[in-house]
Amino acid sequence: MDILQRKAEILKALGKPTRLRILEILREGERCVCEMLPLLNEEQANVSKSLAILRQAGVVEYRKEGVSSYYKIKNKEVLDILDKVEKVIQKELLHSAKLAKTIGSK
Repeated sequence: MDILQRKAEILKALGKPTRLRILEILREGERCVCEMLPLLNEEQANVSKSLAILRQAGVVEYRKEGVSSYYKIKNKEVLDILDKVEKVIQKELLHSAKLAKTIGSK
């Protein structure tokens, strides 16, 4: 598979707020779906679909224990991506605040 195609698949899997919230929950370690549902405030079907997309993209992995499914982040470097995006947003907000302050002082 082409490396650019693979990058696109991973980034696409990260492209929804629910999936990002899932990854933030999993940042702390493996979690049962039953633990994630109340934290996400989403329908189980939506959470299951999001987890399937993340799993298909190779971002998370899971294991079954009885009737419970446990998920964890497969490769912690994905968290570096999220952290970098957050830094970009923080810089944008800082720039916007400085711009607003400059405009307001005129």
